Amino acid sequence: MTARDPDLAALIDRQQLQDTVLKFATAVDTLDMALYRSIFAEEAEFDFSSFSGLPASIVAIDDWIAGIDGFLRGFDATQHLMSNFVIEVAGDAAIVTVQAQAEHALANSGGDGTVSLGGHYIFRLARRPEGWKITACRLTVGWHRGNRELYALAGAGPPRR
Repeated sequence: MTARDPDLAALIDRQQLQDTVLKFATAVDTLDMALYRSIFAEEAEFDFSSFSGLPASIVAIDDWIAGIDGFLRGFDATQHLMSNFVIEVAGDAAIVTVQAQAEHALANSGGDGTVSLGGHYIFRLARRPEGWKITACRLTVGWHRGNRELYALAGAGPPRR
């Protein structure tokens, strides 16, 4: 690619950004924490306040992974779908906004074994020598359906997968 190819460079950036965000969902659902780790900067800001009620915080990614891995392994299965990508690039920084739907399954004796949520993610990414890395992730939950108690059961229970 040469300096004369700005349109091609923009398309390559967009595809790499979309691939990075899709790896987020793939890694979560396949429990591939090496893949999950590969898409993040050393530290990232996580704002899941609309889900958990906890304030946003900047966390060392390995600490974040230690927590999220145990939580995800408490479910029998998960499926995170992302669509409607809106990608904004400004030099070596980017913002990717996606609509998301997440399905969670956990057989239990207390009722419905599924819980779903929908909303959107906003990812901030920075271009690094090794590629685009997520530096911030905000989830805004718009709706829930099903047994919300499954989140607590999955977080407190033994690994199921």
